[in-house]
Amino acid sequence: MDLDAFQWLLTDDGQQLLARAGELAAVEPEPLRVQAELRRQDSPDRVAAALTQVELRRRAEPKLGPSAARMYFTPDGLEQATRLSVARHRAARLTAFEARTHVDLGCGIGGDLVAVAEAGITCAGVDLDPVRVAVAEANLAALGLPGAVQVADATRVDTSPFDVAYADPARRTGAGRTFRAEDWTPPWSFVETLLARDSCVKVAPGIPHALVPGGVEAEWVSDRGEVKEAALWSGRLATTARRATVIGATGLATLTDDDDPGPAAVGVRGVGAYLYEPDGAVVRAGLVTAVAAGVEGGLVDEHIAYVTADASFRTPFARGYRVLEHLPYREKQLRAALRERGVGRLTIKKRGVDVVPEQLRKRLALQGDAEATIVLTRVSGQGTALLVEPF
Repeated sequence: MDLDAFQWLLTDDGQQLLARAGELAAVEPEPLRVQAELRRQDSPDRVAAALTQVELRRRAEPKLGPSAARMYFTPDGLEQATRLSVARHRAARLTAFEARTHVDLGCGIGGDLVAVAEAGITCAGVDLDPVRVAVAEANLAALGLPGAVQVADATRVDTSPFDVAYADPARRTGAGRTFRAEDWTPPWSFVETLLARDSCVKVAPGIPHALVPGGVEAEWVSDRGEVKEAALWSGRLATTARRATVIGATGLATLTDDDDPGPAAVGVRGVGAYLYEPDGAVVRAGLVTAVAAGVEGGLVDEHIAYVTADASFRTPFARGYRVLEHLPYREKQLRAALRERGVGRLTIKKRGVDVVPEQLRKRLALQGDAEATIVLTRVSGQGTALLVEPF
C-alpha cells in the first residue's frame, strides 16, 4: 500500500468504501464476489486497499482486541506490532515510575503509542517510513488519543526532552529474520547508547544473557503461555537483573532473580508425585530454580527445565502434572505399554531429548479410546518416560 492510497482511505469516500467492504466481507464467504461487488462502485486499486484493511483488521483482533476494528495496518507493521496486553503492561511500568513523556524511536503503526497514550503519558513517535507514520497518526486519531508522529531517523532524534525513550528495532533484512544484533534497524550499537539513559528496548526473546549490558534489567514476557518478547529496562527503570512476567486470563505475575535461591539450594532429585513445566518466560529468564523453590521441589536434571515435587501447588509460573506412572523409554516397549492401556490419543511433552513428537506419534500407531499425556525427558542424565495428567 502506498501513501496516496492510504490517505485516500481516510477521506469520506474512502471511509464509505471501507465500511462497505467490511459489511460485505462479514456476510459473503467468497472473496471474489466481494471484490466484484465493490468494483462496481470504485477502482480496482482502491477496492484492493479497502479489502486489505478489512483482512488486516480481522487478523489484528487476537493481538489488539476490539480496537483493531477501528485501526489501520500494513502487513509488516501488524506482524511487528506488540500484543496489546504486553504493551499495556509496559505502559503500566512507565506509569509506576511516574514517566510523563515518552518517545517511540521507530513507532511503526503506533501500537505501542496507543498503549502509552491510554496510560495518560504524553507520547511522540518517529519512523523512517512515511506510510507507517501516516498509519500511526490515523490510529491515534481513530481511537481519540493524543500524540505526535513524524518521519525521522531514530538515530538522529534528540531524546533528552523526554522522560523515557523506547525502541523496537526491526529484526528483518532483505534475506529475512536476523538473529545478529548488529543487523537490526537501528543496530545494537545504537541500542547500547540508548541504554545509557532511562529507556526501554524491545528485543527478541532469544537474546543471549551475555549481550545484556551491566545494570540493565532484562524482562521476558509471556502472554497466555506464549513468550512474546524480552524488554531491556535501563537507568532508573531497572529494578533487578532478570525478570519473568507471565500474563494470564486472570491477571499478571512476575518473578525476579531476587526470588531465585540458585541451583545449589534446590538441587537435583528423583521424580516425585508431581511434575512442573515452567513457563517459557521463566525458562528464558533462567529462573527455573526459583519455581522449584516456590513448589518446595527440585530439578529432575541440572540441565533440564522440569521441576518435581512431592506436593501439588498452584503457580502462575508453571503448569503442573500429577505423575501417574514411569513408562519404558525405548520406543518399542513404550508402544506396547500405551497399547496395553488403550491409549489412542496422545499428547507428547519433551525437554532435553532428541525426539520430534509428531514423528514419534505416527510411529507409535496407537489405537484405543483413552487419551493420555506423556513426558519424555532426562532424569539425572537418563532418558525417562512419564505418564502424567494435568491438574
